[in-house]
Amino acid sequence: MTISDNDIAEVASRVVDPELCRDLHTMGMLRGASVAGSNAHVLVALPTDDWPVKEALSDLIEAAIKDLEGVQSVSVEFTVMDEAEQAAIRNHLIGDPSSTGGAQQAHGHAEGRLVSFAEPGNRTRVILVASGKGGVGKSSVTANLAIALAQRGLRTGVIDADVWGFSIPRMLGVSRPPTVIDQMVIPVEANGVRCISMGFFAREDQPVIWRGPMLHKALEQFLTDVHWDDPDYLLLDLPPGTGDISLSISQFLPKSELLVVTTPQPAAQKVAQRAAYMADKVNLQVRGVIENMSWFRGDDGKRYDIFGSGGGEALASELDVPLLGQVPLVTELREGGDTGSPIVVSDPTSEASTAFVEMARLLTEEYLPTRRYNEGLKLV
Repeated sequence: MTISDNDIAEVASRVVDPELCRDLHTMGMLRGASVAGSNAHVLVALPTDDWPVKEALSDLIEAAIKDLEGVQSVSVEFTVMDEAEQAAIRNHLIGDPSSTGGAQQAHGHAEGRLVSFAEPGNRTRVILVASGKGGVGKSSVTANLAIALAQRGLRTGVIDADVWGFSIPRMLGVSRPPTVIDQMVIPVEANGVRCISMGFFAREDQPVIWRGPMLHKALEQFLTDVHWDDPDYLLLDLPPGTGDISLSISQFLPKSELLVVTTPQPAAQKVAQRAAYMADKVNLQVRGVIENMSWFRGDDGKRYDIFGSGGGEALASELDVPLLGQVPLVTELREGGDTGSPIVVSDPTSEASTAFVEMARLLTEEYLPTRRYNEGLKLV
């Protein structure tokens, strides 16, 4: 069988770039393919000079072409797209950043652009993870719950909306910054979850000193300038309390659902109750309560209620929503957050991991969304 240049091009064009999740033909990345005897050559244009999956893409192309009978070797050569070609990729994936859409009026870059997650017919389930105060483990819950959802085969993304106290990249084990193509951001994936965070754009020790309008704009850009690629689930790790970010989200994502994280102690439960009441005021559905640090299991096998007991159950009863789960206080959960090795990955059979897995099951099988939408909350 004689292999032609067209045969090589056809196979190479179907290879999917791991970063964009699109084939080379669709993205206009395949620039040439040829064969001389049993040696194939492919020329690919990368969107950026520092394309993070360059080596992985080369391996995929080589493996695909070597499956052709008669091909002994494959060489892959790379070039870099110019600005116009980068803009074409951005426009194909998320649209023109200078355009406006939906009911929001444009005030500059990103502002006024269509938030696809709020559009009728959008299939992404948006879940907000909130707490009344800091220190209850809200971000740990978000990271591990997101991975538990991904482990069920669901395409899952996380927005670290805690602009001042960003921690999701570290907790998920993200090891590199996101890729930017002509103002479009490709979220970084770790442990099967894609995420975006202010932590990618500020040092860990650098304070973010922003007022409401800047926070509002940053959140909007996380929703419109990031190529989320229609995930099944999008989790937002909210800042504690009931501030500007929470109000902005109620406007951008009026169909989202809220999970309230608390600890067993009555003081934490009462503060968390305020976050739930605020959600109800802006017509967001409170889906359930998660109790973290519920107990500590000693070496003797006994459970010790270090922070008391019953807070999560009492809050769920007060809000008339289910108590989705109780997560025990374990050292491995804290250590995993610090080292980027979430406990659902590092110790999947642990008591804490089992709790997150069960919560993911409940959310996907039993506590399904019921759409509530308040037209009055749309920005005009």
